[in-house]
Amino acid sequence: MEVKTRLKNLGIKVKSERLRKNISQERLAELVGVSRNSVSMIETGKLNPTILKVIDIANALEIELQVLTDNI
Repeated sequence: MEVKTRLKNLGIKVKSERLRKNISQERLAELVGVSRNSVSMIETGKLNPTILKVIDIANALEIELQVLTDNI
């Protein structure tokens, strides 16, 4: 699978889980230690986060890392 597609899939999962938990981009950014713009760019597949940031996002959303990484 192409990197662009993988990043888009990750972004869709992050956004979906964030909305499911009723957390704003601003709040997620605070919890993860990044800017709101970075969260937006991750969700749209325009930013390739480090694995450590993906782990931070999963922890902030209180979900297993695998939820975000399956099939990407």
